[in-house]
Amino acid sequence: MKKLNNKFQPFITLICRLLLGAVLISAGGLKALKPSVSAGAVAAYKILPTNLAHLVGYALPWLEIAVGVLLLIGLSARFAAVIGAGVMLIFVAAIISVWARGILIDCGCFGGGGAVDPTKAAQVHHAYLLEILRDLGLALTGIYLYFFPYGRLSIEKPLAIIEEQ
Repeated sequence: MKKLNNKFQPFITLICRLLLGAVLISAGGLKALKPSVSAGAVAAYKILPTNLAHLVGYALPWLEIAVGVLLLIGLSARFAAVIGAGVMLIFVAAIISVWARGILIDCGCFGGGGAVDPTKAAQVHHAYLLEILRDLGLALTGIYLYFFPYGRLSIEKPLAIIEEQ
């Protein structure tokens, strides 16, 4: 397994960077288009006080976009990967929290969000499981990038080489 990683690591890193970066940019971009809806989606989790939830809802899309751009261009990849993985793990914890408390909401991960009709409880519970698995997978890409931040099409590694000279 170690030999396989050594051989393909630059490509695996590129795929992880592009995947996590693209997801963060698309999720953040969709939420940034409708910031009040994003704020309402964060408030629907009923974890934070309403005013703080709205602040997070307005700021989160821009954080996601910024981290996603850093990942796509390969600049500060390790830092961006830690932030990206952390955000994904926070999302996992938030989804587990609403699921455990029996709250039925659309996660708002890609825009939208808020309360869901109670007659759709089975679909919501299934969606929670898929969202948790998706976000755990994305968190794992961030963790991989922490350990292997340099890959193909990254501007960070060439810049580090220039600085050493």
